[in-house]
Amino acid sequence: MLKFWSSTTPTSKIVWLDLGDLGDLVKPNGPHEQWQDHGLGLLRTILHNNGLPTELRSTRAVTGWDQLRRQLQGFEILIMNVRSYTFPVAYKSAQIFKEVNPSGLVLTGGMHATVALDEMTAIPEFDRICQGPGENIIVDLVRDPHAFPRVIVGLGAKSMADWPMIDRELWPKPHRRLRRKFNWPLEPECGWGPPPVVTILTSRVCPWQCVFCNENSYIPNMGRRPVDMVIDELNYLDDKYGVGSVVIHDSMFFQNPKWLEEWIDKYPRRANKIWPYWAAGRSDTVRQWPDLFEALVRETNWKTISIGLESGSDRILRLLNKECSAEDNQFAIDLVNRIGDDYVARGQEPPKLWANIMLGIPGESREDAFETMRMLKTMKYVFPSISYYAPYPGSALGYQLIAEGKSLMTKENYHRFPDDEKVKGIDYGFYRELLAGKYDGEINRGLGSYARQKSSALAGALVKA
Repeated sequence: MLKFWSSTTPTSKIVWLDLGDLGDLVKPNGPHEQWQDHGLGLLRTILHNNGLPTELRSTRAVTGWDQLRRQLQGFEILIMNVRSYTFPVAYKSAQIFKEVNPSGLVLTGGMHATVALDEMTAIPEFDRICQGPGENIIVDLVRDPHAFPRVIVGLGAKSMADWPMIDRELWPKPHRRLRRKFNWPLEPECGWGPPPVVTILTSRVCPWQCVFCNENSYIPNMGRRPVDMVIDELNYLDDKYGVGSVVIHDSMFFQNPKWLEEWIDKYPRRANKIWPYWAAGRSDTVRQWPDLFEALVRETNWKTISIGLESGSDRILRLLNKECSAEDNQFAIDLVNRIGDDYVARGQEPPKLWANIMLGIPGESREDAFETMRMLKTMKYVFPSISYYAPYPGSALGYQLIAEGKSLMTKENYHRFPDDEKVKGIDYGFYRELLAGKYDGEINRGLGSYARQKSSALAGALVKA
């Protein structure tokens, strides 16, 4: 396959543009900027399997728009998977494509087409806009885009079992300097396990309805990928490239007990190796199925446990429609602490809690924030992952704040930068002081000796929203 940074004449007149910040595959700020787009991988695989090869370019592989301009010349069709935080890059790229290929067509899809259709249709360079999943329409659309209206409702598979295995060599290559650190097309480690890393999906859609999340608004329900298919792919990738660890990208891995029980039974027996993995859960389901949770951690090497705790305040959890309580959160924290203590007593590395925390939520008081920081300080084995609430379109609260004119995130500057201010009327100065450790005295009230000795200076734990 032609390398996307090559100046050689393209072999196809169709180009798929991988989206992200300029230079993220050249000089990334961290490993996550190098992670790959599974939507791109799946849909390019389907196209190639159906005799529609595409060229690949990437905004992440260039450091300036003039470079991209040269790389987009000579194509007839441009395809992009547009998320909210890549929307500004997408429409800038479409404008460039049209400048160098005036008769070319731009085909777009992805999450932003569903959650903010008005912003997509306002871009004249977007010739076709596909809402929803594209796996059962992408071939016909690319083969004859003129047969479709401008806005198209996509068709998805009923089950992930119907998906082909992604050809990961259809993903963009990072700069050769970066590829020395891991075995492309697998991905770099980020502190959760050794490289090379396999990122994989076993399920789509979190069935809960938190008001800050927009996933349910654009991904229809879909059958989970069979356990055997997941293990077979991991073994295949290990045989071909060598796997170091796994990141299960599901929004909610810890759901469907029957599937999880099968995973416990088969993963240790059938996988080439019981690779450590990162996966996500909820505190209420951990409390509901504690034995199942502990068996997964101990028997399948669930080494990094991502839980969307969000807040230590019941009032804020209700505001977010989280359907978890502060007591649920503390139950999950205490259970991970206990399991970790046992590992340490045995001389083993303990599993870690990837604790997702949200601050700057509209309506949050200082005492609510203090309760969240108190909860954080009770965690023994933890990677704190703190973000300021971001009002993305597609979520109930995001739509409300956008309608009220309170969002500081617009189509011109959708972003995920950790310390940017995202909502009008939020006292970000207070939160900066909070994460600098200024309020330890107030936070420590009522905490035990272990928690009191931990600092709440956690500005370094701010991550992209």
